[in-house]
Amino acid sequence: MSSSFIDLSSDAVTKPTVEMRQAMLDAEVGDDVYGDDLTVLKLQEMTAKLLGKEAALFVPSGTMGNLICALNHCSQFGSEMILGDECYMHIYQQGGCATLARIHSQTVPTQPDGTLLLHDIEQRIRIVKDDDHFTCTKLVCLENTHNRMGGKVLTVEYIQSVGKLCQQYGLKLHMDGSRLMNAVVKLGVSPAELVESYDSVLFCLSKGLVAPVGSLIVGTHEFIVQAKRLRKVLGGGMRQAGVLAAAGIISLAQMPKLLNLDHENAKLLAEGLSKINGCEIDPKNDVQTNMVFFSIKFQ
Repeated sequence: MSSSFIDLSSDAVTKPTVEMRQAMLDAEVGDDVYGDDLTVLKLQEMTAKLLGKEAALFVPSGTMGNLICALNHCSQFGSEMILGDECYMHIYQQGGCATLARIHSQTVPTQPDGTLLLHDIEQRIRIVKDDDHFTCTKLVCLENTHNRMGGKVLTVEYIQSVGKLCQQYGLKLHMDGSRLMNAVVKLGVSPAELVESYDSVLFCLSKGLVAPVGSLIVGTHEFIVQAKRLRKVLGGGMRQAGVLAAAGIISLAQMPKLLNLDHENAKLLAEGLSKINGCEIDPKNDVQTNMVFFSIKFQ
């Protein structure tokens, strides 16, 4: 690809930095399946501390991470989860929660700002104890930032309100936070504050954070112990994974502080596009983080 060509198709097409490549070369590695890769352990400890959770687990991809969390929360046969009809887990992860985890999904309408109305969530909750006709709700999933809604950000206050609803009904709350750090930067809060209400969180190192591959899930110690078993059965156990984790450590340490520049550039791009005849986009309302979605109106 020509060096003069700028690929803006996704924040996942970034390349690792020179420092990342050197860290990968120099990484101290072990066997992560046995839990003795020191670089992976460092990344996991760093992540758990950053997000204010007890433990973390390094996984190959966001798709696997979300599936592990869903399997973990919905281990009982006949479980179901509630999620938005426009969410990434429902549309783009090949129905893994149904195909592999045997979890029934109840979808609710996704609002333009990426939220799910509390009323809609509550209407679909099914707590079944003595009627074997129905699946039983175990999990609610939110996405932040929201991909198909153009990178919209869920606020701490909204997340807390969903968390309280889940507690009321004894449900778990999961966050598909592939672009978690973009939400953190936009809201000006700490990662721990943003994810406090969640029982589990998935976020990616390769979307906007420049690492070549890898994601992390966080939760309680007990949750992560079981998650490691689920990772193994899904084929996600890696050997000398410290080579990958080394890049992830630099991602967490250095890249979040640069995301604000991504957001500013996205806004500039949207403002420029809005001046082109036939290009439809509202820079003020459509662009919150690093995503720019626009439509072409043919005359």
